[in-house]
Amino acid sequence: MVQQIAIGDFLSLYASIPLVDVRTPAEFLHGHIPGAFNIPLFTNEERVSVGTTYKQVGREQAILLGFDLTGNKWSGFIREALKIAPEKKIAVHCWRGGMRSGAMAWALGLYGFEVYVIIGGYKSYRRWAHKQFEKEYNLKVLGGMTGSNKTNILHQFKSLNEQVIDLENLAQHQGSSYGTMNHMVQPSQEQFENNFAFELSLLDIGKQIWVEDESLTIGKRCIPKPFWNQMRSSQLINLQVPLELRIQKLALEYGQLDKDFLVECTERIHKRLGPEQTKQAIQAIRENRMEDFVSLVLVYYDKTYRTGLGKRYMERVFSLPVAQDSPEMNARKILAFTKSIMIKKAV
Repeated sequence: MVQQIAIGDFLSLYASIPLVDVRTPAEFLHGHIPGAFNIPLFTNEERVSVGTTYKQVGREQAILLGFDLTGNKWSGFIREALKIAPEKKIAVHCWRGGMRSGAMAWALGLYGFEVYVIIGGYKSYRRWAHKQFEKEYNLKVLGGMTGSNKTNILHQFKSLNEQVIDLENLAQHQGSSYGTMNHMVQPSQEQFENNFAFELSLLDIGKQIWVEDESLTIGKRCIPKPFWNQMRSSQLINLQVPLELRIQKLALEYGQLDKDFLVECTERIHKRLGPEQTKQAIQAIRENRMEDFVSLVLVYYDKTYRTGLGKRYMERVFSLPVAQDSPEMNARKILAFTKSIMIKKAV
């Protein structure tokens, strides 16, 4: 049995019905619905051939070529689908919900699967994703200069049943020139947005959601503008952490990284850091003087943070001194502080 289903309706069944993306491996890699499996009807090269035939010869010849190319693949497609959905209940989609998903749905339905075809295909998910960023959220932004341990505090928030969107984890980047930490690989912009929108959809829009203060870009990934605008206009809890604590934390963290990686990243910001400071920072890296290195680059990053902070609505910025390096203790302190702000505003 084959039936059509809108993306919004399918996402409510997401946990119980596996989703198969029949687009090419290249299309899937560029961007896909989170959790989807890839059973490509065509290889990357085959899709080009079919598309060229469609444009130059016509639709019917393209369909015939498609059947020629997939003729001996159908039993393999069904076996893969059985591994993914042994109970024979599955959803499929292609780019626009056209011939590729239709053909796969027909074959699986013929074999006895209960098949849901996503109306509008992957394109409908992209439209749905963009709408998630345009919704109004009750955001609370956690700010503070580099080394304030904001990410670990966000993780503690989760353990305290607070709603959190970890933008740096979604972007696989920690936001600075050193942000990949020499091991993280950023997803495509499209995949970043897909994962981001999906996480937003899982949250209770009526309750507060914590995010870390970020610039518009995280590495090479860009926060969707409607959501970022909300971040900029939301309340910001600005952590004031002693410089020596931040230096110690970052020196410990960066001290574990490859020195050539640190040098390369430092050279990328040489224009903003200045020639003499860059030279001194690189020398400190080579000599394993991590605290000296961190102290030098923090001059630039602290200045950048202060500039960004100055562009906010200051009546929505609330500073909170934090003197101990304890994410759990600080998380509780921040939540209590935020609650006191809300009470004062209500009074």
